Amino acid sequence: MSSKNISISDEAYNRLKKFKGKNESFTDVINRLTSKSTLLELRGTLSKNEADSIRTAIEESRKAGRERMERLFEESEKQ
Repeated sequence: MSSKNISISDEAYNRLKKFKGKNESFTDVINRLTSKSTLLELRGTLSKNEADSIRTAIEESRKAGRERMERLFEESEKQ
């Protein structure tokens, strides 16, 4: 297989390095991150705090949606 050299910033390198597994090459990381993934493959890409924040935002959004639907339903019954 042929190879290519690319230049990336230190910031990009450090971000990419965070996704790199112990026995994984940077080519492996790039291929993994740019291919379609299953949910199981995405496990571990978020920190616990990030996952908790997303979960809380989803729960709050769902609650607000339910409350809005209830208000709309109640308003439609009044008409």
